[in-house]
Amino acid sequence: MDWTPRLAVLLGLVAGVIALGGAAVPLTDDPKFCAGCHVIAPSYESWTVSSHKEVACVACHVRPGLEGWLRDKVWAGTRDVVRYAFGTSVDLHNLHANVDSGRCLSCHRNILRVSEVAPRDLPAPVKEVGLIMSHRKHMEAFERSGNGEGCMACHAGVVHDQPIKGYPIVVPRGHVSADSKPWAPDHPEGSHLRARALKDCFRCHDGKTEYQGKVVERKCEVCHLPEKLHELLSS
Repeated sequence: MDWTPRLAVLLGLVAGVIALGGAAVPLTDDPKFCAGCHVIAPSYESWTVSSHKEVACVACHVRPGLEGWLRDKVWAGTRDVVRYAFGTSVDLHNLHANVDSGRCLSCHRNILRVSEVAPRDLPAPVKEVGLIMSHRKHMEAFERSGNGEGCMACHAGVVHDQPIKGYPIVVPRGHVSADSKPWAPDHPEGSHLRARALKDCFRCHDGKTEYQGKVVERKCEVCHLPEKLHELLSS
């Protein structure tokens, strides 16, 4: 039996798949491709005005290596396309995409050496009392918990969310569940966005949760500079 014609067809198919993949990968890596889905379009718009607007979607949402590419790009991407095509896409307020902390730390590793956030980086009124934040200790605590938490536990809304309850910028708010400002309309009752916003500092700093045999205190001076607190309260 002459296998030459069959081998030629097979090689042609392989070459075609490679060529198609070579053209499709850079196309689907373009953020504008993601924005083609009406569900993702708002996330694209928020990205264009965020601090990460120079960082492509795949840089954060696709882990490095073959396994990461297959899971995050091929499998998850195909699933989302099917949902979009058949009208079963997720509601805007319930979109949920986890970003591996390794992707964050590939650019922000120096943050692990920071134990106090400079006032210039803080919004009012936090500037008045400073902020003590050991990122390394928090990352170690998240790893010990085994719940898959990491940078996203506090910074999930930094690119695609809107400021909540009148807070000037999209960063974790320590007391977000303790004030009376309205949630609506961006964080409706029962939505993933509302649940995520409720995960503020008080969920761990509640005076009950234990870490390494010690209770995680809720006292002001645990997170804020004592001298700044004294100045504020005595003024």
